[in-house]
Amino acid sequence: MPHYYKLGTIPHKRHTQFRRPDGELYSEQLFSTEGFSNDYSLMYHVYPPTQIIKTEPQINVSPTIAEEKMLKHRSFEGFKVKPAKDFLQSRIPILVNNDCHIVLAAPQESMKDYFYKNTDADEMIFVHEGTGVLKTMYGELKFGYGDYLVIPRGTIYQIHFDTADNRLFIVESFSPMRYPKRYQSNYGQLLEHSPFCERDIRCPQNLQTFDEKGDFLIKAKKKGVLYGLHYGTHPFDVIGWDGCCYPYAFSIHDFEPITGRVHQPPPVHQTFEAHNFVVCSFVPRLFDYHPDAIPAPYNHSNIDSDELLYYVDGDFMSRKNVTRGMITLHPAGIPHGPHPGAVKKSIGAKETKELAVMVDTFHPLMLTKEALEIENDDYVMSWAE
Repeated sequence: MPHYYKLGTIPHKRHTQFRRPDGELYSEQLFSTEGFSNDYSLMYHVYPPTQIIKTEPQINVSPTIAEEKMLKHRSFEGFKVKPAKDFLQSRIPILVNNDCHIVLAAPQESMKDYFYKNTDADEMIFVHEGTGVLKTMYGELKFGYGDYLVIPRGTIYQIHFDTADNRLFIVESFSPMRYPKRYQSNYGQLLEHSPFCERDIRCPQNLQTFDEKGDFLIKAKKKGVLYGLHYGTHPFDVIGWDGCCYPYAFSIHDFEPITGRVHQPPPVHQTFEAHNFVVCSFVPRLFDYHPDAIPAPYNHSNIDSDELLYYVDGDFMSRKNVTRGMITLHPAGIPHGPHPGAVKKSIGAKETKELAVMVDTFHPLMLTKEALEIENDDYVMSWAE
């Protein structure tokens, strides 16, 4: 969980009278992704956050499944996903299951005429290309290349981009995304052996209170359906808040790699965890320093998990013909390892400059129709000598 944080003006005691300058009460809202039983924040609105004035017809945005079952290695050219002007229309689901959706997006324009809320899933947005500002009722988060933006479900937000060239790798998690438990103390503090700490977590800043009435469109997604909800007051009318449930940013460049005398297993790269999947960061690092070390990863059996790797930048010594934005999928039930020649080539190498995001799911992923349109069909045979 993020550490305790507060921003703006809040009353001395929670659930007590807190009045506006005109004498009216601010409207308190508890925000939590697990009811009343886990992390939460308390927000104070100028107006009640409940004033819907009209609705729009619902739109089905569920992914279209092309292959539900498979047992072969797959590869997809992520940058072949075509850019789209609108942020929501640019989001293309590629691989999905009941625990998470893997989505690629290349939005060209900022969200100006509406706000967005994912009511079902926490969102982890990895910024591959582009810069801008994530605006929420909690405040603002500036972002750039290599940033993870972690947004709790139910958060209303807008993304404002600086340019038209943006590439995003998005994980929608149907359970809360958290720091790995083994990195935390009994009280939630990140421990000394963790590859990142609270200093690396960027919290919202520049809280602006929009005391505005009018017609504000919030597009909310629930169970694969997009709803248009018009509110009578600006959703960013928060005067202050505090707690442990809020969006934050963490740069992959601030992840400190864990290395050893011999090759370390993938869990040392773990960055986030959720129910039935984990997220790992592969960053530039020194290779193993045992005199007989083999830097290339050893062959391993994917018996319990699908392994998805999103290639960001750098030279991947264990793979041939890697391109930026490529996704590889090594499904559970079949072993995989370095491409032919990669093991011998790695011996004597001192470091790697690779940069990648890995998602390991403990239930199989299914391919969407859009995934087949960007697939490298020959990848499954790329281990042949």
